[in-house]
Amino acid sequence: MYLAKIIITLRSSILDPQGKAVHHALENLGMGSTKEVRMGKYIELKVDETSPEAAKWVIEEACKKLLANPVMEDYSYTIEQS
Repeated sequence: MYLAKIIITLRSSILDPQGKAVHHALENLGMGSTKEVRMGKYIELKVDETSPEAAKWVIEEACKKLLANPVMEDYSYTIEQS
């Protein structure tokens, strides 16, 4: 069994209105030293495969086909044996 920890973020060229709203709220709370906020998603995915290579294939396919929008988002992940 493998555990993938996946981080999905908007590409830097894509505007992030949710990040802007959070940044504005932080400034209103007196945290003016914050300069930029980018929001994203964190996903944990357990994969029951016999090898790290097979688990990586499943994770890549899940990210490409469902979890991330390849036009707007980038993703990265780590894999741990569990």
